[in-house]
Amino acid sequence: MDKVLLSFGHGYSAQALARLLLPRGWRILGTTRSPERAESLRAQGVTPLLWDGDDIAPALAEATHLLCSAGPDAAGDPVLARHRSAIAAAAPRLAWAGYLSTTGVYGDHQGAWVDEDTPLAPSTERGRRRVAAEAAWRSIPGLPLHIFRLAGIYGPGRGPFEKVRQGTARRIVKPGQVFSRIHVDDIAQVLAASIERPHPGTAYNLCDDDPAPPEDVIAHAAELLGLPVPEAIPYDEAEMSPMARSFYAESKRVSNRRIKEELGVRLIHPDYRSGLRALLAQEG
Repeated sequence: MDKVLLSFGHGYSAQALARLLLPRGWRILGTTRSPERAESLRAQGVTPLLWDGDDIAPALAEATHLLCSAGPDAAGDPVLARHRSAIAAAAPRLAWAGYLSTTGVYGDHQGAWVDEDTPLAPSTERGRRRVAAEAAWRSIPGLPLHIFRLAGIYGPGRGPFEKVRQGTARRIVKPGQVFSRIHVDDIAQVLAASIERPHPGTAYNLCDDDPAPPEDVIAHAAELLGLPVPEAIPYDEAEMSPMARSFYAESKRVSNRRIKEELGVRLIHPDYRSGLRALLAQEG
């Protein structure tokens, strides 16, 4: 049987998954709002669908698998706002569905560990929107849904090296602050593993083994480049946008045990040091 993935909001993480699935004979249909991005997707082997132009119904009729990477806004989940009834009608014949959420749904735990059974207690508006979106997707009867809660994403084009080279990287230090991260290649392999081992109704944390202070990551990037480590800036003295400051409102260590035990995943980049070395090697 043909395997066809319909990817709503076919962005950075979904494109990494497509790079795994296309060589395995999959067809990928990906939505985008940009005609320019549509041509780029086509060049990657993905069939593009313009969000504001193309009829989604034929793609949904073909799809065996569904992935939503589109984030919610103040009005809620944009995919369900437009296509909930069609997705609900298709749900019983889909083999797998995935929704990319965020570890922000857990809120602030002052550096303590959280796992998928930790109660959802978001402390930011973004986190609250994600909790609502997760619930909205879960409410579709018969949808074989899997929730993936992503930590901070990095990878090609999304590493700290450019800012370090330009001298614009900042080491903002807030005592006790730690973040979890995940390399985009590990996101892709977890999604692929879930597709191979579907367990509808399950939530998975996607993060590496080493929650770490953000200033340590910048320092290591500078050391790899052989450049001076940027001066530390106390959090209370740092000038930041409200968005940037909101990231520092939460500190937690996120457990990834479930992806290892249930999906058999072995991380390609188990910590930021491995991931940064790989990114620098790719640049060369």
